[in-house]
Amino acid sequence: MPLTPEQASEIASQRTQKGATLRDVSPALEELLYTPLPVLDHGFVRVIDYMGTDAAIVQAARVSYGKGTKKVNEDAGLINYLMRHRHTTPFEMCEIKFHIKLPIFIARQWIRHRTANVNEYSGRYSIMDKEFYIPHPEQLAAQSQINRQGRGDVLEGAQAARVLEILKADSVNAYAHYEEMMNCDEAGNIFDESKTGLARELARMNLPVNFYTQWYWKIDLHNLMHFLSLRADGHAQYEIRAYADVMLAALKAWVPITYQAFMDYRMGGVSLSAKGASVVKRLIAGEKVTQEQSGMSKGEWRELMTSLSLPA
Repeated sequence: MPLTPEQASEIASQRTQKGATLRDVSPALEELLYTPLPVLDHGFVRVIDYMGTDAAIVQAARVSYGKGTKKVNEDAGLINYLMRHRHTTPFEMCEIKFHIKLPIFIARQWIRHRTANVNEYSGRYSIMDKEFYIPHPEQLAAQSQINRQGRGDVLEGAQAARVLEILKADSVNAYAHYEEMMNCDEAGNIFDESKTGLARELARMNLPVNFYTQWYWKIDLHNLMHFLSLRADGHAQYEIRAYADVMLAALKAWVPITYQAFMDYRMGGVSLSAKGASVVKRLIAGEKVTQEQSGMSKGEWRELMTSLSLPA
């Protein structure tokens, strides 16, 4: 994830600016502030700003003054209770703002989470960067035969090499045509003064969705955890999961008590339907239960057995 000298200078300048504050801050997140955390081949996640800490959640739940006078273990107990019983509003008191650089096809999947404030880089006003996502060979997988939106076995040999060749060639060719239509390069230098370039808002439509875009994404803690519960899950698409994993690390630095509760009760927890709970009770009682006896579909049964680490 190369940064231009100007970008590196701007980030260094941001990290040297310090001021006194009466607000409660997260020391670990302060260390990460503004720093680009690399994702994929050209992407990154940067924490730009945040509001609130674990103490703000406790304060909101107790409607207390200041940080409160309870001990840390009592605060952890309260946050665990809130997480366990799915109370949401105390977590909504904290917010975080990210600067994210990501492939367009991941951005279109990401934007389905309609619980954030988003401002995206505009290809109408600016020239798109000549950066596009090319997967590592181990991510080139065939369509799964059991999951319509998942991956199966990894492609190998000549087939994998050909896919990479197509991806690279198409991306380079599309950007060359993009520049040709605009009659300028990525720096805005004109190729031919005698020609008029196509408007940027039209020329961009030729670019494939593996090109990178950028946005500022601000969200409250409750909705961030919902996003991460879906996108940091092993069933999520690898590319968006790579971003979610980096954001999980930022969550841990920001609100460590909440992070641990989230990992215990959401990421590491298991949700059971009424039928699933009935099966578990019967198994505990020593009864041998089959999918046909459970009243569950094959998909439900497979998911339940997987969550219990039992053969389907």
